Amino acid sequence: MNIDPVPSLRQAAAAAAGTQQHPAGALYVVATPIGNLADLSLRAIHLLGLADTIACEDTRHTAPLLRHLGIDGKALLPVHEHNERSAAEVVIARLAAGERVALVSDAGTPAISDPGAALVAAVRAAGYRCIPIPGASSALAAVSVAGDLRGQGFRFVGFLPARSGERTQALQALAASRETGVVFEAPHRIEALATALAAACGDRLLTLCRELTKQFETVVTLPARELPAWLAADANRLRGEFVLVLHALAEETAGAAGAHDRTLATLLAELPLKQAVALAASLTGAPRNALYERALALKNAENS
Repeated sequence: MNIDPVPSLRQAAAAAAGTQQHPAGALYVVATPIGNLADLSLRAIHLLGLADTIACEDTRHTAPLLRHLGIDGKALLPVHEHNERSAAEVVIARLAAGERVALVSDAGTPAISDPGAALVAAVRAAGYRCIPIPGASSALAAVSVAGDLRGQGFRFVGFLPARSGERTQALQALAASRETGVVFEAPHRIEALATALAAACGDRLLTLCRELTKQFETVVTLPARELPAWLAADANRLRGEFVLVLHALAEETAGAAGAHDRTLATLLAELPLKQAVALAASLTGAPRNALYERALALKNAENS
């Protein structure tokens, strides 16, 4: 006897949810897969079936997912970066009417480099519950396979600013920080980012994750200076979506840079920051990224 797998899957999801309550008049922030559909949790499937309205980043992306799950007849409400605040009024009205509203992005967890934060803030301000339905996250997936031995938590950067000046400042701050940093990048800008990280971070370890959870998933860890050549070695390495984990700096590295404060101070008095750091690295042999961080600290101390 053939059994339709979709009803069986939804029955399994309902059984797994057990007696947990999913109250009406609440916004559910639901994580969806970042590539592999098998990563959708049973609780997420159950909740999407319960929801009266599904607020989604792109209805053209969410509708096929719902069809795959055998979930039909749901009201789909577009909530994206251009209409999020106005859409919040519609969501709040539906919550007031006693509906369950599920919020999903195209992939992963909403409100993390995706629309959702403004909607959640508005719903909470209106006095309604926001309930997380956790699941896939490309940032957490990348950190989990980076093997960053010195990492104590991480700084989530997401996509760097598009404007040149703001992007340069964000890159400098990322390179100067000792903590683990997580950056997203699109395929058309990955080469430029790799070149910038190679110049700013040198021997600092970096883990690149490409197409996480998908058929051609790639994870590689190497010094930042080697990333441009690694990408150039195979055109396929430029395809897909990227998550980069810049590993934490060793404490002793920061201490070694501090040993060259006198050299840095002398150079900073005569040269712009980048030139001073480059010359200090040449004179002392100390890692450029550590010297850059120390130079920033010296300038900040001078200006405070």
